Amino acid sequence: MDTAPAGPEPGPGPSSSLDLHAVPMVALNYGVRRRLGLYLNPRAAAAADWTALAEELGCEYLEIRRLEAQPDPTATLLEEWQCRCPGGATVGRLLDLLRRLDRHDVLLDLADSVEEDCKKYLQRKQEQANQPLQVPAVDSSVPKTSELMGITTRDDPYGNGTEMFDAFICYCQKDLQFVQEMIRELEQTEFKLKLCVFDRDVLPGTCVWSISGELIERRCRRMVVVISDDYLESDECDFQTKFALSLSPGARLKRLIPVKCKTMKNEFPSILRFITICDYTNPCTKKWFWTRLAKSLMLP
Repeated sequence: MDTAPAGPEPGPGPSSSLDLHAVPMVALNYGVRRRLGLYLNPRAAAAADWTALAEELGCEYLEIRRLEAQPDPTATLLEEWQCRCPGGATVGRLLDLLRRLDRHDVLLDLADSVEEDCKKYLQRKQEQANQPLQVPAVDSSVPKTSELMGITTRDDPYGNGTEMFDAFICYCQKDLQFVQEMIRELEQTEFKLKLCVFDRDVLPGTCVWSISGELIERRCRRMVVVISDDYLESDECDFQTKFALSLSPGARLKRLIPVKCKTMKNEFPSILRFITICDYTNPCTKKWFWTRLAKSLMLP
């Protein structure tokens, strides 16, 4: 997909002096995205639709075919672009591409709404930046460690050593029994892998989002995503998955490994469909399951 922002192109669009190339796509709210889908989702011979935008973003043929099955392919396309290219997925870049595709009708109709969303986003960011810093309490003579140093059970409490892992396990609480089986099969066998399991290895008392980002990016070589219907309802799992994907766009580094642990009623997450999975629910391949998973985690 698209990897780098380009300079602004002239044409219709928000008329303010905002630098929209510095505003990330998360600034656009649901209303703008829904109206954008109303313009781009219909397949039309006379105007560029969402498939043309997908090509401009660097999507390959099979990726576009996968997106065709989505009820709102434009929305899914933008979501995946944000995850794969967090630095380059900006509002300004999107508007440039719409100009290049001659969709001036879209730009004219959405200009005011886009500008309003961007102003609200920047205002929220400014308000967060202006919040007073909390003065740390002096409650002990013991030297304090960094927030992200003493976060696991085997970290040095004074910050002199950090615990490292072969894989971070992303799971929801209802799948903990499967995770316990994973521990037995991967840690307590000849594979001798070291897994990072949040409920077992992480100390309480620190922001869960900060800890997740630190462990996934700096402390774990791979990440296993335990997929089930319950996973789809977890905000924490959603954050961890999208964060890992942003570190390895298109799964080029084989960093993220989806594992389907239960039969699902809902659709498999669209954001993970382009990555090969380990399917625990398939009786024909179950005897190879743990060996395949272990070998993928042991890759350099």
